[in-house]
Amino acid sequence: MEILNAFTVEVEEHFQVSAFESTISRDQWASFPSRVVANTRRLLALLDRRAVKATFFVLGWTAKRHPALVREIEAAGHEIASHGFWHRLVYDQTPDEFREDIRLGRDVLQDIVGHRVTTYRAPSFSITRRSMWAREILVEEDFEVDSSVFPVHHDRYGVPDAPLDIHCIDTPAGPLWEFPPSVARIGGLRLPVGGGYFRLYPLRWTFALLRRIHRVDRRPFMFYMHPWEVDPDQPRISVASWRSRFRHYVGLASTERKLERLLAEFRFGRVRDVMQAGTPHLRQLTAPA
Repeated sequence: MEILNAFTVEVEEHFQVSAFESTISRDQWASFPSRVVANTRRLLALLDRRAVKATFFVLGWTAKRHPALVREIEAAGHEIASHGFWHRLVYDQTPDEFREDIRLGRDVLQDIVGHRVTTYRAPSFSITRRSMWAREILVEEDFEVDSSVFPVHHDRYGVPDAPLDIHCIDTPAGPLWEFPPSVARIGGLRLPVGGGYFRLYPLRWTFALLRRIHRVDRRPFMFYMHPWEVDPDQPRISVASWRSRFRHYVGLASTERKLERLLAEFRFGRVRDVMQAGTPHLRQLTAPA
């Protein structure tokens, strides 16, 4: 049977990304015109055309201002997961600050959808060797699944030798399941797929890497993206560094077209669906309560 893969979306505004954090302060966020509702609806329409259900990691700040959008996502059959509240890098917070942020983000979502939210992804995959303490706090705060450890080298995130497959971590507070974003192995290299890499790579190369994950590693892959990546007309943040602007704006014009082909080429579902398919004893664990 064709492998079921996870399709995930990080629901945040284009000005909230970590790359712009040094030039746009959080107290300026409310002054920017919001584009997240229209962009998320474009993705919802695309997923609906392909009959794909996905997991949406919703930023608490965004959910608080657009609760109807969160309800719309869930009503379409998608999974609601947490992206924290303030989009702060985990390793730039103290443990107490991190606990407060994930609790606030989770509670906003749970108040909107009326059930537990137990899956989490850190902003910019910022659970690294500097912040592994965050996993214990996630368990203490009732999270069961994490998708924050990117098994790749990067200047902002990543644990280059982290496991590539879905695995369980034993923390002092109890178990936590990790479903990492996907990388393909070629020789000694780990090549990431998704997000900005999806916009940067030729589509043929992306397909080759994803098929390699299936063929060589025989495991599902985790694809991730953001609503602003289907918005080539978004306002440009000209004061950001050239590197940040390149990472953020490269390939925006072709993302939606490439997504159409990606969704036609591979089989996708929610994080919980993929974990249940590969790990049957998680059926009860990952179901919303």
